[in-house]
Amino acid sequence: MPTATVQVRKTHFARTILEQGGEISRKLDMLRLEKFPPNAQKTLRTFSLAEVAQFVGVSQSYLKKLHLEGKSAQPVTSPTGRRSYTAEQMNELRDYLDRSPRRRDGERLKVIAVVNFKGGSGKTTTAAHLAQHLALNGHRVLAVDLDPQASLTALHGIQPEIDRNLSFYDSLRYDHQRKPLSEAIRPTNFPNLDIVPANLELQEYEYDTPLAMQSVDSSAGKMFYTRIGDALGEVDHRYDVVVIDCPPQLGYLTLTALTAATAVLITVHPQMLDIMSMSQFLLMLGEILMTIEAAGVKVELDWFRYLVTRFEPMDIPQTQMVGFMQSMLAEQMLKNQMLKSTAISDAGLTKQTLYEVEKSQLTRSTYDRVMESLEAVNSEITMLVHQAWGR
Repeated sequence: MPTATVQVRKTHFARTILEQGGEISRKLDMLRLEKFPPNAQKTLRTFSLAEVAQFVGVSQSYLKKLHLEGKSAQPVTSPTGRRSYTAEQMNELRDYLDRSPRRRDGERLKVIAVVNFKGGSGKTTTAAHLAQHLALNGHRVLAVDLDPQASLTALHGIQPEIDRNLSFYDSLRYDHQRKPLSEAIRPTNFPNLDIVPANLELQEYEYDTPLAMQSVDSSAGKMFYTRIGDALGEVDHRYDVVVIDCPPQLGYLTLTALTAATAVLITVHPQMLDIMSMSQFLLMLGEILMTIEAAGVKVELDWFRYLVTRFEPMDIPQTQMVGFMQSMLAEQMLKNQMLKSTAISDAGLTKQTLYEVEKSQLTRSTYDRVMESLEAVNSEITMLVHQAWGR
């Protein structure tokens, strides 16, 4: 009998992934419109008396006294007597008490680059929560998403494929279409916090830079590492702190961010493969920065720190890895670690951070435990920022 012919249906890979990417994007936008009607804009919850007291830096009893005396912002009081404030009211209260942490005359803009060579280290989660913490504490903050995957952008309710926003690439490009950074900045649902969104076009910088370095007039390309710092100079007066979420690779975007930074935060998951990867990242980065410094650009930082993320204290191998790092990097390691928690992933399902999600939506003990860890980490970083200002 003749052998049956088997018809093999071949898939056109490029066309298929374009269709699937577009379909996913459309469905995500439908979910966003459903979650944040009517204009797909995120809102922000109110904050309890205890939270406001912590963010403003006063006692709860003092806040209650101000409320009873009718001074400053008046909170909403529930039927059970619970007081809650909006983030705007929290700022009014801070101004009334003259407790603003904003930078003063002579204090430089602080630029914190959050980096890691390996994905999955909690880099974007760290950058998002740090930027929001600084804003809730009264600093004027600019979050910069330099990762073409745009996770930090999505966390703030912006969908790059639909919103068609500008990105930092528009202020980095080498042609006549280059734009001021102010045109790319967008407000977020947090008062005091703006964002420069990301999109896939950012990846073009990785291709444009080597071409610019080889062009007839190669001066712009050879000085690629000053471009973020130059762009930030235009909006320097508007902010106290810039938090940059770098891409998980050692490319031109990351190098340009590092040379603009006044501080670097390296996130690391305490497992052997991650620490091995970090070791390679540090060796490559050090060699490249030495080359850049030889070209006349000094990379001078106020501080740099390693932050252990997604830490499980009951996991003995992880605890051993933390001890291993502390034995070598004691001076540069943050004293506090960011714990791994289902609360972070649960909040992320609705594109929220722990500062946004309602406590009632999560298990109380889980929420309290991870928030204690988060606040300890972010407070330690905030202290480093203030120390760099000489406070």
